[in-house]
Amino acid sequence: MELRLILGDQLNAGHSWFHTQDPAVCYLMAELRQETDYCRHHRQKVLAFFAAMRAFAAALTKAGHRVCYLTLDESAPWPDLPSLLAAQLEAHQADRFAWQSPDEWRLASQLTQWASGLAIPTAEVDSEHFLTPRDGWRRYPHSRMEFFYRALRKQYRVLLDERGQPLGGRWNFDAENRAKLPASQPIPAPLTFANEVSDIDAMLTRHGVATIGSADADALPWPVTRRQSRALLEHFLAHCLPHFGRYQDALSERGWSLFHSRLSFSMNSKMLHPLEVIRAAQAHWQANQATISLAQVEGFIRQILGWREFVRALYWEKMPEYRRTNFLGAERPLPGFFWNGETSMACVRHAIRQSLEHGYAHHIQRLMVTGNFALLAGIHPDEVDTWYLGIYVDAIEWVELPNTRGMSQFADGGLMGSKPYASSGAYLERMGHYCKGCHYQVKARSGPDSCPFNSLYWHFIWRNRDKLGNNPRLALPYANWDGQTTEQQQAILTTAEHHLLHLERL
Repeated sequence: MELRLILGDQLNAGHSWFHTQDPAVCYLMAELRQETDYCRHHRQKVLAFFAAMRAFAAALTKAGHRVCYLTLDESAPWPDLPSLLAAQLEAHQADRFAWQSPDEWRLASQLTQWASGLAIPTAEVDSEHFLTPRDGWRRYPHSRMEFFYRALRKQYRVLLDERGQPLGGRWNFDAENRAKLPASQPIPAPLTFANEVSDIDAMLTRHGVATIGSADADALPWPVTRRQSRALLEHFLAHCLPHFGRYQDALSERGWSLFHSRLSFSMNSKMLHPLEVIRAAQAHWQANQATISLAQVEGFIRQILGWREFVRALYWEKMPEYRRTNFLGAERPLPGFFWNGETSMACVRHAIRQSLEHGYAHHIQRLMVTGNFALLAGIHPDEVDTWYLGIYVDAIEWVELPNTRGMSQFADGGLMGSKPYASSGAYLERMGHYCKGCHYQVKARSGPDSCPFNSLYWHFIWRNRDKLGNNPRLALPYANWDGQTTEQQQAILTTAEHHLLHLERL
């Protein structure tokens, strides 16, 4: 008997393991307190993963595979994965053990160390999901994501002409994908599902699993099967892709998903393969070029083929040291309103409350609203990591950590991006509509009613000059700061320092 472990984010029905049925193989899946408790997760996140795991186990069983599935009730005697595996090897009288390579450093280290002490044959196999290997950072150009992305475009022949050149004569159409959402622009209703998970919800309560956010256990909206994931993909292509790129950076209170695909949970749990999504997007664009421009589909594909693979390569190259980086020396604690949304800053309030309600926020809300505020305020990266890892349904460390600690907080000193993604209130006003109804005045740089993003931005520039002053991409902001009078500078710094002393009251 060979016992094969399937983790909760390895729901890949196309894996070669499942090409044949072998009665001498048993697939083990388990809901574990180790996984519910390594950080405080959103309620919808735990419900979605457990529901998707149960559905996958049922699908494997229906396909003729032997599956041992342990609910949280059944796994309770074992506090962690190694103790559970030891008990299950004995229970199944297994003389071989195999597992797919985990995507998180903590699980990969835990499994490798435990398996090294076994007296039976073991095998670690690839998860057969990503488009680059773990050592992709060394195999592809990695100085910047753009070059990494171009190499993969060529390798997988995505959006290329017959000569191997980029369609449209450009590799990147990002400059065309920064439009504010007009009030007259209709927004498609998001496709959601009504998965009944009240039994899982009751189980979490019974075991005292601590979660954040809200959830409707009678109608969980996230896809928990491959069929639902495919339906979400088709909905995105038909209703959202025509305007995705143009408004992908837009901020709006008119909808919680706008034109975004929300496919990250399906891909990160491996119910959908990234190349499958990329090919489907390109094929749909090719068949609908009268209504979908090249800029729309390129912007979408770049997020998957570019950023997603790039951050994973960076993660595996730099871990475990990467999770301890703090280049800017940020030390402040995360304000309490990140857990309840009780702040007078309209943009931050909306992003946090949406995250608590839906377990979701799109990338600009994460990067330029909540992430930007944490960066400007000097919040310790550990606390920012914990928040992002817990609150979003799609958050798994390999993708969350580089995006948070690297791209958002610049704690890695520039591995992910060439400059900090910091902005004043002007950017938020340009990309959204929050400022009109906000308690603070976006045009004011100082004073009690001024937008906190303004004074905090200049305070960030000022206090980090020794580390950022020679960055060529920040030459203009530093010239702008130097061009202000001493009185203007002092008023801004005084306002910012008051905000920093009273973050909880903003």
